[in-house]
Amino acid sequence: MRFVRKDVYLIEEVKDLSKTFYVTTPIYYVNSDPHIGSAYTTIVADVVARYKRMMGYDTFFLTGTDEHGQKIMRAAKEKGMDTKKFVDDLAQRFIQLWKDLEISNDLFIRTTDDYHVKTVQEFFQKMYEKGDIYLGKYEGWYCVHDETFWTEKDIGPDKLCPVCHRPLEHVEEENYFFRLSKYTKPLLDHFRSHPDFVEPDFRRNEMIKILEEGLEDISVSRTSFDWGIPLPFDKKHVIYVWFDALINYVSAVGYGRDDEKFKKYWPADVHFVGKEINRFHSLIWPAMLMSVGLPLPKKIFAHGWLTVNGEKISKSKGNAVDPRVLVKAYGLDAVKYYLLRDITFGNDGDFSEDNLIVRINADLANDLGNLVHRTLSMVNQNFEEIPDPSKEEKIDDDLKDLLSRTINDYFSYMDSFKFTEALISIWNLVKFSNKYIDMTEPWLLARDPSKKERLGTVLYNLVDVIRNISIMISPIMVKTSKSLIDRINQDLDVNMLGWHKTEKAKIEVGEPLFPRIDTKVWKKVIKMAETEENQKKAEISIEDFAKIDLRVARIKKAERIPKSEKLVKLILDVGGEERQIVTGIGLVYTPESLIGREIIIIYNLKPTKLMGVESNGMLLAAKDGEKLRILTVDGFVETGAKIS
Repeated sequence: MRFVRKDVYLIEEVKDLSKTFYVTTPIYYVNSDPHIGSAYTTIVADVVARYKRMMGYDTFFLTGTDEHGQKIMRAAKEKGMDTKKFVDDLAQRFIQLWKDLEISNDLFIRTTDDYHVKTVQEFFQKMYEKGDIYLGKYEGWYCVHDETFWTEKDIGPDKLCPVCHRPLEHVEEENYFFRLSKYTKPLLDHFRSHPDFVEPDFRRNEMIKILEEGLEDISVSRTSFDWGIPLPFDKKHVIYVWFDALINYVSAVGYGRDDEKFKKYWPADVHFVGKEINRFHSLIWPAMLMSVGLPLPKKIFAHGWLTVNGEKISKSKGNAVDPRVLVKAYGLDAVKYYLLRDITFGNDGDFSEDNLIVRINADLANDLGNLVHRTLSMVNQNFEEIPDPSKEEKIDDDLKDLLSRTINDYFSYMDSFKFTEALISIWNLVKFSNKYIDMTEPWLLARDPSKKERLGTVLYNLVDVIRNISIMISPIMVKTSKSLIDRINQDLDVNMLGWHKTEKAKIEVGEPLFPRIDTKVWKKVIKMAETEENQKKAEISIEDFAKIDLRVARIKKAERIPKSEKLVKLILDVGGEERQIVTGIGLVYTPESLIGREIIIIYNLKPTKLMGVESNGMLLAAKDGEKLRILTVDGFVETGAKIS
């Protein structure tokens, strides 16, 4: 079922059961900590899915978790857990999160699901039979944290990951490769013939630039660990986690096992992704589909990153807030309204708790809340039910014209994922409706019995605006929309958008939609890390500092501490003396990347034991959010030299 807009006053119902819409989010890394930034994509996708369902589309909305790869295996080992049990427990966190946020996904896929594993192997087999998979030797740089291979031209002299800025691991092993280079021209042709394939346009231009420089073949299997999907034709290899993850978009809708469902929903109408994984979705994934002869998705929309209160989201900064904490404090509808109203979808944006409170007080409590309360209170005081309209004046036509434009703009904006513009348009109608009350002065009309009909017309017009607003905000503010519809006792039906559709019914004024927040007493929930001024520790004297013996040391050997992912044992040369220290830098530095570095250590620190291994000293490192860097000396300095 879908609806075709003939004009603003009539939306004609048309039976077309073949009309479908398939929307996806990227599947989330199962061992990540959910925060408002990571939930943003799914919240937006949910709004789109609800909008399309409202418009009568047979909609399929997919999300899930990515559960394979070396990083997962290491994390499970660190906790001493069976890897499958580890991911089973973690996946439930996301399943519960989406329930708590009332996300309306039709399927939650896990890459450890049996049907997905089977589909991935069949997909890979087809690529192999096509001649697009070949055996070779990979030698290069790999980011374990992002599960990403990088070429020499992608990275700088420090060999840091371009995305997370962690040190890369140098990998050398037998791998299978995908002939990605083969698809450079077909992809470039597709981009040029389908200018809306990737949005926003500046993200599309980034991909075109990469294509114009030429793609290189990529490694798509690993042998150094076994937590992954085995290749169907070579069991000692597991499939590269990103290849595995991307195939979820077709395995979820029945590729290879349910032809009817697959034909119904594929190709996907839109993949919503963060900008950091645009390359995988806009270049590698389409090339994979070309390899097996499947149509490409209609659109990849790569949105920007969120900061919180102007800071990058980070545990150490205290702003990696679980979205449920915000929802508990402010309400789900208010948080969603703010996200889509203040953050232009596609660009980077900032989630400001102060600005959220301003939006609640100004837009929701003052503008919408006052409109609803004033209107329904006056109806309740003067009529037994919603009155009939009769006497109309010029100001009524102004309100109708604005409603007409708002509805047309709403459809246009929502269809093109311009949520901020859609909400601005609706709130212009809300504000004008409040002005309409001031201009028509219904409280004065109510005092004159001869103006009862005119009062009825004014109040009917206002109730009808509220009904239209409740329909338009329903994909974003689900509970608020239902509350409004219940108060005026109408149907929440997009087919009724337009003028003079409100039925006679009793109304209920109800409690304020959004109580104002008193900023003088309100305690905000995002607890940012203390300012630099507050972080100052007690001052020490020069005599105290002189007690610290800082020296230069060179790392001779480095190895991980068994059963620990973070701890690394270092054997140091300190002026000819061999010294052992244990340090917690294993998540950022690999042992082999440390050998030969000249570092600064606290030489006279009292020895201690970490996981049973003696540590005689401490290296110095700087931490900025999630970034950690060991301190080294500038140029050659003899080991054992004192720092003064």
